[in-house]
Amino acid sequence: MPLVTTGELIARAAAAHSAVAAFNIITLEHVEAVIAGAEKATSPVVLQVSENAVKFRYGRLLPLARAAAEAAERAAVPVALHLDHVQSDDLLRQAPGAGFSSVMYDAAGLPYAENLAATRAAADWAHAQGLWIEAELGQLGGKGGRAPLDAHAPGARTDPAEARAFVAESGVDALAVAVGSSHAMTSRTAALDHDLLKRLSAALTVPLVLHGSSGVPDDELVAAVAGGITKVNVGTALNLAMTGAIREFLAAHPKAVDSREYLSVGREAMARTVTRIIDVLH
Repeated sequence: MPLVTTGELIARAAAAHSAVAAFNIITLEHVEAVIAGAEKATSPVVLQVSENAVKFRYGRLLPLARAAAEAAERAAVPVALHLDHVQSDDLLRQAPGAGFSSVMYDAAGLPYAENLAATRAAADWAHAQGLWIEAELGQLGGKGGRAPLDAHAPGARTDPAEARAFVAESGVDALAVAVGSSHAMTSRTAALDHDLLKRLSAALTVPLVLHGSSGVPDDELVAAVAGGITKVNVGTALNLAMTGAIREFLAAHPKAVDSREYLSVGREAMARTVTRIIDVLH
């Protein structure tokens, strides 16, 4: 079916008191796995391309974006394209022509005033192009070259009053909040601050986004959605599934050389992970 917009999926999820699952893609196998997993769960899904993924693809956005859009057009469920963790203004400006309906502009590593100014400029430009825009306030770490940090350290969490002012002054459509998760976690041990999430939900009128969700246990995800999270970002969980399945296959088949054999196993493992996570969120 035709591509849908991220904003449309978020609005539907908010009305249903649920959350949209958004998965970061790196290869065509990621694209196919996310769509297959979403189809099995009969649920809409967001395909996300991060700035890091673009760098991996020799700095070229269009090859992966075009593949994702083409696969989405043939999906049996609604699919949206989202450009994730964008720090480069040049990459931001490529989004509309590459089929993306939304962008996460990431200036969270800057001091508050600089983050606000950069995000305001990005939001003004994005809205003029018809793009839905997400930003981040707080410190999640482990992304965009930032060192991992203690998600429970003083100052790491998003402050509700500051978040309310940031959203009002920046004009963003959604806010990724730091409530105890961290990017690139390989163990599902994150403990979320649900009291803080409740206060953030009460303070803000825009949808709240949870980054670093691969490290969040199922029961914590369920509680996060109940507490106001409307978009759940997942990346590392797919890579763990793919890499683990390929390692197991190659250990059992040491003479295998046809990449289709082990890539298909990895793709199937990612698809199962996608279905499981979507089921948890609904």
